[in-house]
Amino acid sequence: MRHQKSGRKFGRSSSHRKAMFRTMVTNLLEHERIQTTEAKAKELRGVVERTISISLRLGDLLEKPKADRSREEHMRVVHAMREASKMIRTREMVHKLFEEIAPALKGRPGGYTRVIKLGQREGDGASMALIELVSRKDAASVAEA
Repeated sequence: MRHQKSGRKFGRSSSHRKAMFRTMVTNLLEHERIQTTEAKAKELRGVVERTISISLRLGDLLEKPKADRSREEHMRVVHAMREASKMIRTREMVHKLFEEIAPALKGRPGGYTRVIKLGQREGDGASMALIELVSRKDAASVAEA
């Protein structure tokens, strides 16, 4: 029995699951919206929210120019970027998270993503969903997906 065992396994090993979620987090930050199965979207939501929270813990340091930061503040930013890069595959997306996405979500107490159910996939009938960042500019236009 799986009592007290949280998280979906998706029929993958732990290393495969971790790699899959790292790729999905990177793609979500890059495109700000991805389409996947409903189960993966729901599981991905927690991973993305934790990753975004790493950058938001810096608070006002996100808006402070690099030249005005003290050594300690610079080290805090570097540490946060390294922690976030554990889940983000590309350096460009780490910088996008800290320079564009985090300032747009600053002051929001969680709930950085939205999962929208899309119906069944044609081939195998899997429940599909759209997961997107709430800071997305055209978030109201779900019809285009």
